Amino acid sequence: MPELRILPVEGVPEIAEGDDLAALIAAGIELEARDVVVVSQKAVSKAEGRVVRLADVEASDRARELATDHDPRQLEVILREAVRVVRERPPLVIAETRHGFVCASAGVDASNTVPETVVLLPVDPDASAARIRDGLRDRAGVEVGVIVSDSFGRPWRNGIVDVAIGVAGVRPLEDWRGRRDGAGHELRSTVVAVADEIAAAAELVRAKDAGIPAAVVRGLDVAGPGTGQDLVMPPEKDLFR
Repeated sequence: MPELRILPVEGVPEIAEGDDLAALIAAGIELEARDVVVVSQKAVSKAEGRVVRLADVEASDRARELATDHDPRQLEVILREAVRVVRERPPLVIAETRHGFVCASAGVDASNTVPETVVLLPVDPDASAARIRDGLRDRAGVEVGVIVSDSFGRPWRNGIVDVAIGVAGVRPLEDWRGRRDGAGHELRSTVVAVADEIAAAAELVRAKDAGIPAAVVRGLDVAGPGTGQDLVMPPEKDLFR
């Protein structure tokens, strides 16, 4: 059984628009071939300028209705980022984003950012992961995988956990259908979300208040094609839609 290591990338300064994440990560840790670098969505979004000043937002009547005792301008940003509101219990909104993610607040987040601002999801998390991967290859001279992760809640489970929203150079899914388990039974529906497992593992060394934007997961053989979109349930297979 291979040894699995999870290494935080420490010493990275506060991320600002235009920062080169690949350069900052490569300067913070020595990478090895087949490492998987897990980068927080918040760091990626800040580097890509996906930050909105609430002073520039005018709340609609709908946002004011949902806001109750919360800032209606933040609810307005959430509604703009949503393509479909799935459930609402003011001020909580569960929404589908343009990426197909179903999550709280359409991924809009006010934590760990400048007061009176909110951070949006990257426009294309898979493209973000690919750019970081290319940059790390140029700087470190090794092939690695990259996952952009974000914290999602889960139906019927308490607590949040990091999942992969962008993937480059990592097989996001491992299809076990047709294989046999230890008792000899054929597996008929088991597809493992490997990229989500890696994202959750990396979160263990990236406490929410630690200021660590990335971690390296080492010891896995998961290189391969695929994107974060492979993890999104197609509407025709979604039993709960």
